[in-house]
Amino acid sequence: MNTMMKRTLLLAAMLSGSAAVNADAEVFDCLIEPHQVVEVNSSVQGKIENILVRRSDLVEKGQLLVELESDVERATVELARAHTDMDSELKIRKASLSFSKRKLLRFDEMYREDVVPLQTKDEVETDAVLAGLQLQQERENINVARLELKRAEAILRQRSVHSPISGVVVERYKSAGEFVEDEPILQLAQLDPLNVEVILPASMFGTVKPGMQARIMPEVPRDDSFTAAVTIVDRVIDASSGTFSVRLELPNPDYLLPGGLSCNMSFIGKLDDVRAGGAKGNVALK
Repeated sequence: MNTMMKRTLLLAAMLSGSAAVNADAEVFDCLIEPHQVVEVNSSVQGKIENILVRRSDLVEKGQLLVELESDVERATVELARAHTDMDSELKIRKASLSFSKRKLLRFDEMYREDVVPLQTKDEVETDAVLAGLQLQQERENINVARLELKRAEAILRQRSVHSPISGVVVERYKSAGEFVEDEPILQLAQLDPLNVEVILPASMFGTVKPGMQARIMPEVPRDDSFTAAVTIVDRVIDASSGTFSVRLELPNPDYLLPGGLSCNMSFIGKLDDVRAGGAKGNVALK
């Protein structure tokens, strides 16, 4: 829900008379909303193989939600992994270098004894250098294969969609077998904590500070109240209505409260004390 719609709904509630909002009022109309609403989609295109959640399901951050068809990507990962496990060529290069070094030692001794000419010794030395370079090249090939495996695994991970938040599934837009491009697959809402949106008269501007506590009385369950704390106080007053918006944060660890409820809000302690304390820059909450 955007800011303009929130303000319209709250102002409508104020005008309905359910709670008079003026300079002397202690109870204010408010709306309880999800902390955030997230449209979940895939970073890559593809056909949906499976959606693992339904509407109203609770989800945890990082939980697997959607799987796209990924047969090709899985095969690519297996091929890349096989390349990293192939060490026979490395063993051959190591053995070749070891043999070349032993051969060079023998020819060095034979050269000092004038048994072999310098050209032969030079050829043996060159063979040893080449064997060392071939071993280094094979090690580099293995490193490249490992990087290719990481890349293949990253591409495969893109075929799985995980939850960015802990919350509840609000909407499910797609089904298994459908093709997904840029459009969302699911809509999630974070319900712990909840946001409480309230509009206050301009006369209270400067008296409400972040950290102040308030009692929230939702429309359901009736006769229950909850404690919330001010987190955001708008710095701009709406000229047409002479009001400003305040957001409070309401803990909801057991998901007792849903989002979208109307509510009443009153600051903890007498409102006159809150105003007086805010005017002095030192709010004392009772």
